[in-house]
Amino acid sequence: MDPMAKAVGINHVALEVGDLDEAIAFWERIFGDVELRGRSGGMAFIDLGDQFVALAHGRTQPPDSHRHFGVVVDDKEAVRVNVLEAGLPAGSEGGHLRFKDPWGNNIEVVQYRDVQFTKAPEIANRMGIDAAKSERAIGELRAKGLA
Repeated sequence: MDPMAKAVGINHVALEVGDLDEAIAFWERIFGDVELRGRSGGMAFIDLGDQFVALAHGRTQPPDSHRHFGVVVDDKEAVRVNVLEAGLPAGSEGGHLRFKDPWGNNIEVVQYRDVQFTKAPEIANRMGIDAAKSERAIGELRAKGLA
């Protein structure tokens, strides 16, 4: 028996922010209505379907330059509009979308259909997203023996 555990995904990402209420408002401004899972001990938890982002009060590091994390969305261009309306650089339509929150956390936004990340059909259905993948994403999954 192999004693090593297999990493199978990411449950959540924790971000340090200066103010929890401002951070929640920022996420709502960029991603629309967010579902707040709860708050506890200087943290707030925003649901992203069957995963979540943890916002932790108290920034202890300088703003990030290259370190980032990706958020998968059903409509990247709708997010781009919100990022631009928030006065942040958002690149050109159809291109790369990465921006910083007010505390310097880099957030990259990717379109669900274009990435390998896959929700189970029943989860995607309950979340109201189209579970279809682009040929490129399917090709990447096939290359790994996952499709």
